[in-house]
Amino acid sequence: MKKILSLVLIVTGIGLLPLFAQENPANPKPEEKPALKTAAGANYNPEGRRDPFKDLLGGGEVRDKSTPVAAQLSVDDLILIGIVKTSSGFTAIVGTTQGFPHFMKVGETVSDGYIVSITQSQVVFRKTSERGVPLMRPRDITKEINPEER
Repeated sequence: MKKILSLVLIVTGIGLLPLFAQENPANPKPEEKPALKTAAGANYNPEGRRDPFKDLLGGGEVRDKSTPVAAQLSVDDLILIGIVKTSSGFTAIVGTTQGFPHFMKVGETVSDGYIVSITQSQVVFRKTSERGVPLMRPRDITKEINPEER
């Protein structure tokens, strides 16, 4: 009985031996792709993935065909948030009804007018149309910053 049990264990061990043996591949380690050198000087090994540092536009220029958000707004919808003095003059910070700020300079247009002048405490808009209909006489609309907010 002991002989049969030991014989079964030996045969089973020999049968399972290939499962536990390490496999030595016929080909040594596959050649690794060389690491890419990025514009920032970092090394990157893609390993089959897209290079995140590569320009997706292929060096082409982006041209935004949409109209600026400020050009879609009405003078009546703009809220004067503040005025900033820069080296080139004054810049008005105006807010929309959604609360997004926009920086505007003299001459920039909105849907129904444009900015005539900007001083330390006020912005003068010239309204040239009302709901898409041109006005006979353009109106000047002045938006001021309250003195306590200056």
